[in-house]
Amino acid sequence: MISIAGIPTLETARLVLRGPIAGDAQAFMAFYRSKRSNMAGGPLEDRESWQAFAADFGHWALLGFGRFIVTLKGNDEPIGLAGHYAPHSRPEKEVGWVLLDTANEGQGYATEAAQRCIDHAWQVLGWDTFVSYINSKNDASTRLAERLGAVQDANAPQPNTDKPCLVYRHPRPEMAT
Repeated sequence: MISIAGIPTLETARLVLRGPIAGDAQAFMAFYRSKRSNMAGGPLEDRESWQAFAADFGHWALLGFGRFIVTLKGNDEPIGLAGHYAPHSRPEKEVGWVLLDTANEGQGYATEAAQRCIDHAWQVLGWDTFVSYINSKNDASTRLAERLGAVQDANAPQPNTDKPCLVYRHPRPEMAT
């Protein structure tokens, strides 16, 4: 196994956000087999989820940023994904998040991971704007985007006109209230 050099490790008070490794694929595929993944484009067959997981590796190699694997400090098992996403098919750069299991909901992990990634986008990546694309039925992610200070942008271009979603724009730190 090789690793992609240069993927940073980000930390919060309770979490480690690290680059993906091959051993994370099983948790990723299990999530995409579940009904829980329907807000993130699933459920998917293992072949499709493996391709999506491999695309996350490629994202880092091709663009220099990507989605992090979220783990609890002291435990390297994946509990979620959070990070920076800008595939060719998307009209704008995105910060996104997902928890892999309901057992980790309601503890602030997604908020903590997403906020760390938002700070990284502004301070390290130097992005001047970005959004979060959210399934219109995903009330939890909508509430999280709003807690993070994002505002729905009805004029933003859609990533997939066949399946419209909500687009939340994150305000620059100096604009946040």
